[in-house]
Amino acid sequence: MRASDRAYRALRQDIIEGRLSPGTVLGEVEQAERLGISRTPLREALSRLVSDGLAEPAGGRGMVVTEVSLAEADQLFDLRTVLEGLAARRAAENADPATFRRLADRFEGAHQQLAAGADPDSYYRLTAELDDAVDAACSNAYLTQALRGLRVHLARLRRLSQNDPARLAASAQEHAGIARALASGNPEVAAAATTLHLHHAHDHLTGRHRGPGQDSPPTASLTDTPQERVS
Repeated sequence: MRASDRAYRALRQDIIEGRLSPGTVLGEVEQAERLGISRTPLREALSRLVSDGLAEPAGGRGMVVTEVSLAEADQLFDLRTVLEGLAARRAAENADPATFRRLADRFEGAHQQLAAGADPDSYYRLTAELDDAVDAACSNAYLTQALRGLRVHLARLRRLSQNDPARLAASAQEHAGIARALASGNPEVAAAATTLHLHHAHDHLTGRHRGPGQDSPPTASLTDTPQERVS
C-alpha cells in the first residue's frame, strides 16, 4: 500500500472515531511524524480528506477537521433512505439466501446481549458486514461508492447520540428483519424493512436532543455532546 493511502486510511479512521475531533489542526509536520511518512504523501492524504468533506482549509492554520452537527441529520437521512432502499431492492434480486439467513441469525443472537447492556462494538461490526453483503449483492459500483461516502458522515453523526440498550436491541431485530427480507428475494419487502429501520434510527438520533415544544433538533456538535454511538 502506498504511503499516501496508509495515511489517508489512518487519518480518516481517526476522524470518524473521534480521536481527531472537529476543529483539530492537521499540521503537516506533526501528522507526518505521527504516521511515519514524508510530507508529500501526507498532502495527498489531506487532499482526499478534503474531497470527503472530513477536512477543510482554515486560513493560516492549514487544514482542520470539519465540524459535524445534528442539523445535518435530516438531509443525510433523506439521502440515506433513498440510496439504501434502492440498494436493498437490487440486493434482494441477486442475494444468496444462505448468506443473509446467517446474518439474520447472528442479529437475533445479538438482541438479548444488547438488551442486557453488552458492549455494542461487535454489533457495529456485524452491521458493517451486512452493509458489505448488500453492497456486493446490489452489483452497482456507482451506488456502492455513493453509500460508502455517505456512511462516513453518518458514522460521525451517530457519535452525537448516547448508546441506548433498548434502542440497540430493537435495531438488532430490525437488521434481522432486513436480512431475512433480503434472503427471501423480495425487493419491495427488503426496501420496506430498510426504510422502517432508517425511520426509527433517525427518530432516535434526533429525538434525544429535542426538548418540549421543539420541532427540530438543535445544532449539537461533537464538542458538547457525549461521544457515543447509536444505530
